[in-house]
Amino acid sequence: MGTYVILMKLTEGGIQDIKNAPARVDAGIKALEAMGGKLIAFYMVMGEYDYVGIGEAPNDETVAAFLLGLGLQGNVRTTTLKAFSRDEFAEIVKKLP
Repeated sequence: MGTYVILMKLTEGGIQDIKNAPARVDAGIKALEAMGGKLIAFYMVMGEYDYVGIGEAPNDETVAAFLLGLGLQGNVRTTTLKAFSRDEFAEIVKKLP
């Protein structure tokens, strides 16, 4: 499974409904699991982003579908990074000419 870092910013609607955000996070975790993925960590953060999620999914298409579903709800906008473990990074570097 691939690892993904999801950076999230609350929309105007998301901040106006912040009291329901914990329930939305739980629903998002269940949706990701139903798609074959897994949430590794979730944080509320201070700074440019409001939340950071780290998850695993079987492929990029699964993550794309999950993120489109999040976007449809209108509470967050996402920026997603595909992450490579230290071992995966070492294997990539070995392939350099």
